[in-house]
Amino acid sequence: MTKPPLTLYLAAPRGFCAGVDRAIKIVEMALQKWGAPVYVRHEIVHNKFVVDNLRDQGAIFVEELDECPPDRPVIFSAHGVPKSVPATAQAREMIYVDATCPLVSKVHIEAQRHADNGLQMIMIGHAGHPETVGTMGQLPPGEVLLVETPDDVAKVQVRDPQKLAFVTQTTLSVDDTADIVAALQARFPTIVGPHKEDICYATTNRQEAVKAMAPKCDAMLVVGAPNSSNSRRLVEVGARAGCQYAQLVQRAADIDWRALQGITSMGITAGASAPEVLINEVIDAFRDRFEVSVELVETAKENVEFKVPRVLREPA
Repeated sequence: MTKPPLTLYLAAPRGFCAGVDRAIKIVEMALQKWGAPVYVRHEIVHNKFVVDNLRDQGAIFVEELDECPPDRPVIFSAHGVPKSVPATAQAREMIYVDATCPLVSKVHIEAQRHADNGLQMIMIGHAGHPETVGTMGQLPPGEVLLVETPDDVAKVQVRDPQKLAFVTQTTLSVDDTADIVAALQARFPTIVGPHKEDICYATTNRQEAVKAMAPKCDAMLVVGAPNSSNSRRLVEVGARAGCQYAQLVQRAADIDWRALQGITSMGITAGASAPEVLINEVIDAFRDRFEVSVELVETAKENVEFKVPRVLREPA
């Protein structure tokens, strides 16, 4: 039987960012240096395939520090942690390695600097997301107020409207965040913002590639985990940019083929914590069913690399 033709648009950049790459490398180097088991507080990055692979190598994933024995190393995830976590690890005399993405650490430093200048912080982010919890935990309770929507801005109760600053989660939708920032600036004209947008380069680049790709596609798949904020934002950006069917899948096995009957063009991208092997798996699944021709939609080139902590580069 002849396979139907399909133009497959592949977004670039897609998949792993420098912060995710570094975090995974930190766990692998820790296992090489100290042997198994190495404990990791929270999923190192939001991807089941990556987490399962590290688990097979000897990483043990826990949600809280008190689940870790004091005599084994512990790694903090790429999303960042509240200040209380390393303080507790130090008090227990634990070996710990902080795999927080440097771009998230930059937001932590920014929040502390504003607090030192007497400003109360407003954070634009998603309640309960580990990055939001980590950033809000850099300062005492009540010093960081969370807003998720422009409506939240109208309701937020601040200590002094003249002494405010804002930071954002690094994995948000660029367009949604702009609306919330505009609402903050309208209500609090003197609010201090970051020198440079907190949303990270990788999130921005992946969203721009999706915006360029979406109008060409009958359907679009984002390879990523349901608990990955940046992956879910890519689905929303694709739908808003004109792609009528935009869905998140973790693996090729998750593809709803019935929904894709009759398509002639398909867009594929991946969140910042999805490895290329899963993207290739999805492409292969389309090759099995269609006569595929691949076109790259490239909107930026990335060559960012972050160093791993010195403790992992020193001999054991």
